[in-house]
Amino acid sequence: MDFVDYYAVLGVPKTASDDDIKKAYRKLARKLHPDLNPNDPEASKKFQQLNEANEVLSDPEKRKKYDQYGKDWQHAEQFEEARRQQQQSRQQYARSDAGDYDFSDGFGGADFSDFLSSMFGQEGGFRGGRQTTFRGQDYQAELQLTLRDAYTTHKQTMTVDGKNIRITVPAGIENGQKIKLAGYGSPGVNGGPNGDLYITFVIADDSRYKRKDNDLYVNEEIDLYTALLGGEKVIETLDGKVKVTVPPETQNGAKVRLKGKGFPVYKKEGSFGDLYVQWQIKLPTNLTDEQKELFRKLASM
Repeated sequence: MDFVDYYAVLGVPKTASDDDIKKAYRKLARKLHPDLNPNDPEASKKFQQLNEANEVLSDPEKRKKYDQYGKDWQHAEQFEEARRQQQQSRQQYARSDAGDYDFSDGFGGADFSDFLSSMFGQEGGFRGGRQTTFRGQDYQAELQLTLRDAYTTHKQTMTVDGKNIRITVPAGIENGQKIKLAGYGSPGVNGGPNGDLYITFVIADDSRYKRKDNDLYVNEEIDLYTALLGGEKVIETLDGKVKVTVPPETQNGAKVRLKGKGFPVYKKEGSFGDLYVQWQIKLPTNLTDEQKELFRKLASM
């Protein structure tokens, strides 16, 4: 994978503070968000890189490794371990063949870039050494969904590292839920296995429904006369329209449960939560004199 300068992606210098990084990310995230750039693969790619840059640079430990190892920051521990093993091997070899190497700097006179080159099988290295394989780094991605998207099992295409990946999104996925696609990360080094792709689902708030686990909550207006005398109300659910009976003398804020009309349960075919309807009584306005007189009579009774 080509090197991506995360500082350049965020538009901040390497000396940027945590607050600088946070502000830069928020500003660019609003600008590059997929909802504002539909059908724009380039904007989608930049948004992906932006999330990767923020994930690394907003974490002090990850940032420290990135500053030292660049795109291979996830292999920092492996680099250090391989460096220790290489130094030990050279020292052992020196004891049996003294005079071949100068260990004054711990790398046989080579600089750190030569050491990395030898690890990746490029020119350089030490006599009797072997190439070290490395697992590819993992990718992190976000997939934006609406509540209605998450209600049904469907397919989505997302762009990761310039490649289109088509995935199946199971019904009932939750906000913040993360799934792993094994082998869809960065290619391995020297024959090592590919990394994995971790997808975090971000489900936007819905203007009508509130979700809690697998249950849905909705407010529905009824007029004063229906609340007092009873009647019927047609409710729009995510699965279609249903007719609900309103009992006489229904109080403002009263709730009714519609069993099985809530959100699908993740990976449980045919299982659904419930829909809770809260009645909001709408008082009449612009009353005529005759109507006002009728209410006065009611009030005096």
